[in-house]
Amino acid sequence: MMYFHSYKNPGLVLDILPDLRLLNTMAVRAKNAGMIIVGGGVVKHHICNANLMRNGANFSVFLNTANEFDGSDSGARPDEAISWGKIRMDAQPVKVYAEASLIFPLLVAETFARAFHEKKKSPSSAD
Repeated sequence: MMYFHSYKNPGLVLDILPDLRLLNTMAVRAKNAGMIIVGGGVVKHHICNANLMRNGANFSVFLNTANEFDGSDSGARPDEAISWGKIRMDAQPVKVYAEASLIFPLLVAETFARAFHEKKKSPSSAD
């Protein structure tokens, strides 16, 4: 469809290379790197490859419903990413087999939001 659209609007340019360069540069320069990948496919591929450039991510969470039996990138388990150097060998990656729109908000609430609210409740916090 974008091909046909480009004839009516010849100024439209879709170029992912600047985004890939930025993503890879951010990963390479990072002191520590982590991946929280919701879903899979092309996005998972490029994020994992960016971490390959820095000898692997330090932290990794994959959240999707894909299984590895069909050979898809989405279904690949973290141990495969470790074997490619996309996740460091000393990392403790997690793959959550669940529907992302249901589970991701719960993960955020249980990790980041809980710490935020506990900090607000503590008597030593300055308001």
